[in-house]
Amino acid sequence: MLIANLGTPSSPQTGDVRRYLREFLSDPRVLDIAALPRWLLVNAVIAPFRAPRSAAAYRKVWTERGSPLLANGQDLREALSAELGPGFEVALGMRYGEPSLAHALDALLAHDLARIVFVPLFPQYASSSSGSALERLHALVGERWNVPAVSTLPEFFDEPGFSAALAEIAAKRLEAFRPDHVLFSYHGLPERQVRKSDPTGRHCLASGGCCDAIGSANRHCYRAQCYATSRALASALHLPAGSHSTAFQSRLGRTPWITPHTDAVLPELARAGAKRLALLCPSFVADCLETLEEIALRGAEQWRGLGGEALELVPCANAHPAFVRFLAQRVRSAGS
Repeated sequence: MLIANLGTPSSPQTGDVRRYLREFLSDPRVLDIAALPRWLLVNAVIAPFRAPRSAAAYRKVWTERGSPLLANGQDLREALSAELGPGFEVALGMRYGEPSLAHALDALLAHDLARIVFVPLFPQYASSSSGSALERLHALVGERWNVPAVSTLPEFFDEPGFSAALAEIAAKRLEAFRPDHVLFSYHGLPERQVRKSDPTGRHCLASGGCCDAIGSANRHCYRAQCYATSRALASALHLPAGSHSTAFQSRLGRTPWITPHTDAVLPELARAGAKRLALLCPSFVADCLETLEEIALRGAEQWRGLGGEALELVPCANAHPAFVRFLAQRVRSAGS
């Protein structure tokens, strides 16, 4: 079993963050523009100027074990190995940075395995996350003389087991915190990438209700899948209508990104009278820079500045037993 997440710099120092950003943003599935403009933008603008700011942000959440994303991934790998038991080998690979997908694949193929089950840890599909990880794995596998059998588990944005696991994590926190409002905040995506996922070219972002249901036109649409996750979580948590909403964070650059933006929704909620705000980040299975720094630190500071009393970040799935059981069951079902 190969579990994969996006990646992390090897340290919070500017040089390591700059190398990570260059690898990440040089991927044509992430920055989907022509090769020469992409190279110039990454190497002459983004990496030189963004790396110091990103490094400072990483230093705020770095731990003795290193990157929170990596530490949570290692915990998940160990918990899955224990849950699956003998007969399964579990490796963790990152699309960018270390441990790389190549390193994880080598580790698995050192064993006599019948096949590899690939589990991208992205609940909702996007070409820049799941698609890129799949492309990289296929390239690595294709380099082998003896090509191993590989099966890939799909996204799990509306799987009942995933919603139940997140609800189990969130329920007690919400009961104790007693929020005025619950905000589901997902990683953002450029609008052009959402439109490219629509084979008809006529549905995605063409109307206000384009994400209200999943159909043939938007079955690969990241935004539609995020809204489907919100609906499933609101149901699992028994949240009444009007007590929750969905937004998108972590945008980069000046091109249009999917809306509403999290940092723009917070003032709207404050003006509506909310004081105690709970946030869940269901596009991240592991707490990382985007949850611990962007939401728990910067988001909380923004909320206080707007007159809010408290902002509660509900932890991601990480290595919670309910999430581990959910993933293990999916792997067992794939092999049956």
